Amino acid sequence: MEIGFSLANNQGIEDIQALLQMAVRAEELGFESVWASDHVFNAGHVFERIGDKPYYEPLTVLSYVAATTKKVLLGTSVLVLPYHNPINLAKTAATLDVMSGGRLVLGVGVGAVENEMEAMGSPFAERGAITDESIAIMKELWTQQDPSFQGRFHSFSGMKFSPKPTQKPHIPLIIGGSSRVAIRRAARAGNGWHPTALPPEELSEGIRYLARQAEAAGRDPSEIPVSVSAPLGAGRAGRYSLGTEPGEILEKARTYQELGVGRLVVSTPNTRSVEETAHAMEMLAREVLPQL
Repeated sequence: MEIGFSLANNQGIEDIQALLQMAVRAEELGFESVWASDHVFNAGHVFERIGDKPYYEPLTVLSYVAATTKKVLLGTSVLVLPYHNPINLAKTAATLDVMSGGRLVLGVGVGAVENEMEAMGSPFAERGAITDESIAIMKELWTQQDPSFQGRFHSFSGMKFSPKPTQKPHIPLIIGGSSRVAIRRAARAGNGWHPTALPPEELSEGIRYLARQAEAAGRDPSEIPVSVSAPLGAGRAGRYSLGTEPGEILEKARTYQELGVGRLVVSTPNTRSVEETAHAMEMLAREVLPQL
């Protein structure tokens, strides 16, 4: 199982340079990937966590990281597709993939903060349909020499689109979310399923459902790997956590591994301390990575 590390762009850390340097250190320590999250406004659960402190834009963060690292994968966990024009996003993502030598992984989801989504001009009730169309548009633009699309929200034809991503056939799109709808979207259109903080028993059930849905869609379930994002810390009601001590973290990671999880993306507990985040990363590299 590969281990990724969240860069905590969503934790209200004031020292952006220290946060960016953590990506360089993560690569030195042997992490497979580094990840950034996506919100525009500090609203809902984001405001509850960080108030008016900084929440940095993920693709900007990863573009900087691409220039300061050489091999670590660059992931989003996850981009809220209804916040983004899919044509502009396809352009930005393809550019970053080319610049980084084919290291981008786009985790994408539908979002959950209604007032934020409405402020972005996306009807909350349409978020699923917007997400499905955005995925189809990006694939079309990335893979076709003469892209054409006629949809509910966007239509285009007769124009070239470049650059194409370095990765073929396109940048991996892993589908975030733990609902049955998200799993079906992963089975139908994703290059992976990426739930957050699911307990092993729920994850196991989800993986079985994913396999059934993949087969129903005519796909081999092995084409849809599972990655999980989970935080360190003591956990709370309705939110699974990896724990705080190396032994507990390793045990829970191995449980995920036995269920078939191919990548675990670890985030730090709610903290605005660069030192605490860096300490957690060093501990994982010392105590957990060598065992997995």
